[in-house]
Amino acid sequence: MPQHLEAVLAIATDLTSSINARDRYERLLKVVKKMLGSDAAALLKKDGASLRLIASDGMRAGALLSHYPLKDHPRLEVICRSGEPVIFPADSSLPDPFDGCLEKNRGEQVHVHSCLGCPLVVNGELVGVLAADALEVGAFDHLEKRFLSTLAALAGATLRTSELIETLERTIEKRGLVARDLVESANEMIGSFLIGTSPSMEKLRKEIDFAAKSDLTVLVTGETGTGKELVARSIQTQSHRKGDPMIYVNCAALPENLVESELFGHVRGAFTGANTHRAGKFEVADGGTIFLDEIGEIPLSVQAKLLRILQEGEIQRVGSDQTTKVDVRVIAATNRNLLEEVEKGKFRSDLYYRLNVYPIRVPALRDHKEDVPALANYFCDLNQRRLAVSAIRVHPEALRALKAYAWPGNVRELKNVMDRTLLQIRFRDPEVKALEVSAADLPQDLQRREPGEREEGALSVEEALQLAREQTLRDATEEFQRRMIRSELGRQGGNWAQTAKQLGLHRSNLFSLAKRLGLK
Repeated sequence: MPQHLEAVLAIATDLTSSINARDRYERLLKVVKKMLGSDAAALLKKDGASLRLIASDGMRAGALLSHYPLKDHPRLEVICRSGEPVIFPADSSLPDPFDGCLEKNRGEQVHVHSCLGCPLVVNGELVGVLAADALEVGAFDHLEKRFLSTLAALAGATLRTSELIETLERTIEKRGLVARDLVESANEMIGSFLIGTSPSMEKLRKEIDFAAKSDLTVLVTGETGTGKELVARSIQTQSHRKGDPMIYVNCAALPENLVESELFGHVRGAFTGANTHRAGKFEVADGGTIFLDEIGEIPLSVQAKLLRILQEGEIQRVGSDQTTKVDVRVIAATNRNLLEEVEKGKFRSDLYYRLNVYPIRVPALRDHKEDVPALANYFCDLNQRRLAVSAIRVHPEALRALKAYAWPGNVRELKNVMDRTLLQIRFRDPEVKALEVSAADLPQDLQRREPGEREEGALSVEEALQLAREQTLRDATEEFQRRMIRSELGRQGGNWAQTAKQLGLHRSNLFSLAKRLGLK
């Protein structure tokens, strides 16, 4: 078999082999050196207006550059512009980029006397350059352009194949990480939409709608348990990124020594235990959204890198000198007052203002108690299948007790109370098919009303008399009916049928009355 054919076959065989990119490049350059009779060979990839060295054979590693700007290296520029392999004459005045870099003569600095370069073109696009150098004058003069073109085509195919394989591997890794993160996030979700019709909740929905229409960075604030994560997910699901992942990061749960690695990733050998390259949360979220919960817990040492992402859209893995562009929408949340943290020197002011582009404050449950019945009934619905019962009802007295409580733990505390109460009722009578939550079933703290506290919608004697003085008897009666219907409807979580039952009316009569009173 002719020697040239052997070279072609060796390279083609490696193209179909299950080997990594580094091994494929090394084998390619060994074959190139052997077939060309060169002392050194290099493979460079097109990177904007530069060529990036990705593999070499026969050159001193410490003498090589990682990037070769074309404007500074005219021989490489000539090769890139040429449509065919270029063999430079020995007396060429253009400086050789690898002069003094060859390993021959036991590492002594020696000068190149023969140089050739092949532009690597795939589907009409320049993807890189294959270069070869030799100390002997005229070492490449006998080579046919046709053979060199064939070699260049195979080298270009090798470069593109390796890139495609690496991209596929990164995609598979990313999809696996995305799947894992989405499963973890799903396990922590308490719902998928906002519950409540109070003015506070309507205002919150409008703010979410506005934030979802842009890619602005959002800072969600509010007390613990108010549903800040739910607000972030609502923004994501209404945005143009809804088809892309939203990666959840609990900043408070990250060990301080691993925060940087978790967020930005690391390269193999960056620290003890870093046995493989690993993508960080921002790389996994590329194209989608990242939700940084408890952002106030991020250490100051990491905040500068986080600021760089918000400003430049660039990340840098731990242990690497390379930066990577990412397209990530950032939503952050905290229950802390970050301005106070800035004054204490615990949070960077420039990072705070980068995060606080569009602030959203989630109201505490005590500020929209009228939504408590709807929330309680919603949590009952969530438990119905889990407890294997046909129906769950909350008695009006229990709803009144729930509304009267201050809820320092907000919606999360309400959910915990309902879950625990329903479980206790179920265990008390395992055979029952339908559950009813009475006031007596609730924790003792919720059964006590504050001294002097009056039921919402109820009128005192003085208020009733004053109402009668200001209006006719008919008007006063209608106003009393409005208040009573609104109050009972709130207790029943908007259930008109149950409201009619509690008021002693037929449902159709209540509908007619509510329509006449302007309530429907």
